[in-house]
Amino acid sequence: MYRCRGPHPTGPVAATLELKERGLDEFEYSLLTLFADGGQMMYALVLCSLIALGVIIAKAWTLWIAHRDTDTILNDVRELTSDGRVDEAIQRCIETPGPTAAILLVGLRRIREGKVKESELQLAIDTTGTIELGFLERGLVILATVANVAPLMGFLGTVAGMIMAFASIETAGTVDPTLVAGGIKVALLTTATGLLIAIPTNIGYNFFVTRIDKLIVDMEQGTQQILNLVWDLDKAGRISTAQRN
Repeated sequence: MYRCRGPHPTGPVAATLELKERGLDEFEYSLLTLFADGGQMMYALVLCSLIALGVIIAKAWTLWIAHRDTDTILNDVRELTSDGRVDEAIQRCIETPGPTAAILLVGLRRIREGKVKESELQLAIDTTGTIELGFLERGLVILATVANVAPLMGFLGTVAGMIMAFASIETAGTVDPTLVAGGIKVALLTTATGLLIAIPTNIGYNFFVTRIDKLIVDMEQGTQQILNLVWDLDKAGRISTAQRN
C-alpha cells in the first residue's frame, strides 16, 4: 500500500522554504570556503577553539555543582550541630559535594572525637581548603593559554599571509591586486579567527575566576562556622580544646 503524502507547499510558503534552504547551504559553503582560504593555521585555531569549548563546558558544570548546595549545607549543619546531632551533620556533609561541605566535614569529624587541638584543626582545615582550591582552579591555565595564544597564532597567520603576498609580487614582477589578494585574505582571516576564539575564552576565564572567588568566600564561612562551633561547645563543656605542644 502506498502512503498518501500531503500536498507540496506552493506559493509564498514554497518560496520561503527554498530561500531558507538556499541560505543555509550558502552559509555552510561560506564557512568551508573561509576555513580553506585561511590556510594551515586555521587547523591549529580550530583545535584551540575545541579545547577551550570543552574546558568551558566542564568548568561550568563543576563550579555549578560546587556552589549549588552551599547555602543549604551551611544552614543544615548550623541547625544540626545546635541540636547536638553531630553525626547527622557529618552524614549531611558526606552526601553534599563541594568545597564548603569538605571544610565542614573535616572540622566536624574532629569535633566528634570530643577533644580538639586548635592548631591541628586549623591545619586540617587549611590543607583541605588548599586541596579544594586546586581542584576548583583546574583548567583555568588551559583557558588562559588559549586566550593568549589564539591571537598570537592569528598574527602568525597574518605574517605568513603577507609573506605570501610579497612573494607573489616578487614572482610576477608587477603589483597586481589579484596576485596579492590571496595572501592578504589569509592574513585577515587568521587574525579575525584568533580574536573570535580569544574574546569568548577570556570572558569565560574571568567569569570562572569570579565564581571561584565566591566559592572561596563560602569556604571561609564554613571555616568560621566550625571555629565558632568549637568555641561554643568548649564553653558548654561538651568538648575540650588544647594547644598542641
